[in-house]
Amino acid sequence: MPEPHMPSVVRPVIRPATTEDEKDLAELDRETWSPLHAVQSKPEPPYSPFFDDRHGPEDILVAEFDGRVVGYIRLVAPTPLASNAHVQQIQGLAVAEQARGRGVARALLRAACDRARRLGALRITLRVLGHNAPARALYAAEGFVVEGVLPGEFFLQGEYVDDVFMGRSLTP
Repeated sequence: MPEPHMPSVVRPVIRPATTEDEKDLAELDRETWSPLHAVQSKPEPPYSPFFDDRHGPEDILVAEFDGRVVGYIRLVAPTPLASNAHVQQIQGLAVAEQARGRGVARALLRAACDRARRLGALRITLRVLGHNAPARALYAAEGFVVEGVLPGEFFLQGEYVDDVFMGRSLTP
């Protein structure tokens, strides 16, 4: 039986992004930049818009605590080809530092899988840098498996880093 004074676990609210989220998402993206997961240089002003002609609000799920954006995940078709329309790909996941360890990334991953299923996808894939052990462990815990590795694909901060492809089935 739980302790009577133990707080209940608060789960993030996951919802589709709107155009009104652009400022918060752009700030979150800049705040969470890290060489652990980024393959581009740290953003510098003037900043590019978060939403662009390739990625709009319809591609993003947002995580909130108390109405404040604390995370997002970007889910898109990996190509415009009809022959792989059964696949969705995660092309971005970020969680604010103060919200880490509270299940936000896990909730976003699960919501992305649910959304991909609703879109008719049978598989979901992602790419992760080989040295990003925390992300790889989370993905593995959520059923993603390594499907391929491009050794030394990126040269980041003086080191060659593997690009790891992971994926999972969305069928029961």
